[in-house]
Order: sequence, then C-alpha cells, then structure tokens
Amino acid sequence: MFTFLAPAIDPVIVQVGPLAIRWYALAYVVGLVLGWRYLRVLAARTPSAGVDAEAVDDFLVWATLGVVLGGRIGYALFYQFDYFSAHPLQILTGITRGGMSFHGGLLGVIGATLLFCRRRGIPILAFGDLIACVAPIGLFLGRLANFVNHELVGRITDVPWAVIFPNVGPAPRHPSQIYEALLEGLLLLVVLHLIWRNDAARDRRGLLTGLFLLGYAAARSFAELFRQPDVQIGFLAGGSTMGQWLSAPMILFGALLVINALRRRAP
Repeated sequence: MFTFLAPAIDPVIVQVGPLAIRWYALAYVVGLVLGWRYLRVLAARTPSAGVDAEAVDDFLVWATLGVVLGGRIGYALFYQFDYFSAHPLQILTGITRGGMSFHGGLLGVIGATLLFCRRRGIPILAFGDLIACVAPIGLFLGRLANFVNHELVGRITDVPWAVIFPNVGPAPRHPSQIYEALLEGLLLLVVLHLIWRNDAARDRRGLLTGLFLLGYAAARSFAELFRQPDVQIGFLAGGSTMGQWLSAPMILFGALLVINALRRRAP
C-alpha cells in the first residue's frame, strides 16, 4: 500500500525569547486579513447592504475578538469542560498551547456582529451575508495549519492517499484536515461567491448566511466520518461525534434562514 509521510514541520515558525509565532496563529492572522480585504470588496459591490469601508475596517477588531474569545471559550465548554471548570484561568492563559473550537468561534462572531450592527445601525442579515461569504477563507487556512501541526488527524485507513503522522503513530490515516480544508473552505468559498454574484440571491437577506450554516454543517458532519474523535470524548451515541452534534443546530437554523429568505420579498 502506498502512503504519504506527513511533512515534519516545526509548529513554531520563529521564536525570539518567550515570543513564538506558530503556524496556527499565522493562519488566524492571514485569514482575518484576507477576509477583511475580501469583505471590503463584497461590501463595495453590495450597496444594498449599507456597509461602507470604514465599518468593515472597524469590524475587523470585533471579528478578531469574537473568533479568539469565542473559539477558546467554546473549546473549554464543548471539549474540555471538566479540566477548565477546575482551572478556569487556563481558558485564557493557556491559549498559546492550542485548543480552539470553530463552533465557539462562530458563536463569538455572531455575538460580535449583532452588537456591532446594533451600534452602527447596519442591517444584521445583510452584513451577516457578507461575513458568511468571507468565513471559508479562515476555515481553509485553519485546516491547513491543523495538517502542518499533525493535529485533528483522521481515522486509520488503507486508502491510497493515506498519510502517516509520525508523532501520532505508524498507522496510515485519512488526511481529514485536507478534506475539511477543501470542503468547509475552498468549495464553500466558491459556491457562496457564485451565489452572491446572482442579484436576486444577493438581495434576499439571510440567504447566504443560511447557506453557509447548511454548507458548513454538511461538510463538517461528512468529514467527521473520517476524522478521529477527540481522545477525551471519543464516540458518542450511535458512533456520532461531538463535531456532528454541534453542527446539528446549524442545519436547523440555516434551513430556517434560507426558507425565510426565499419567502421574503427582495428589497
């Protein structure tokens, strides 16, 4: 059986004294910057959303706080509750050692968006649709960083493209991080962009947000079939995983947004 050996890349890009720049952190930074630039383009070409360049620039700080705080708190609640309930200070002080949750980050960004739009008088669903189109950029880069770090590995397999992660073990595994990067990131980015280009779809506020939630939940739930469950949680009822359980509400909420957008008369 032909397999690939995962590249042995140091998770720390450069370190100066106690300051270390890691690939995962770089993925967050680059994702936020690229997302900010792309969001400016979308906002400029979607005047009906009522979002100007200044608002996009200001929202970058809000989005960063939402992603980081939401992602970290979500990880503590969803994946390591017993540990962090006994060591609450580690939620923030231990962030440099890793441990982030997409679903927590999503909730953080939703909260940041609601507060930001209320303060600026920006239509929430219109702005949310633009953010939904941008989000897959960060997902794509984050999953690539997971692959580089040899984390969130796939299940043992004998497929021809299996990858061996030396720090995990000698068994070949699904490169589930790449599956997620392509599905949750690249494919979702392209699909949402193509839909955004349609005037009728773009003007139905909430449609793109709903499609993002549905698309991510479907992609994540599918990828979880090949991803090794977190060791501290393992498999849940019926062989399901925590990622699938957390994605289930996204399907419901996403479907409601899509149905509501299709029923509503476009502005």
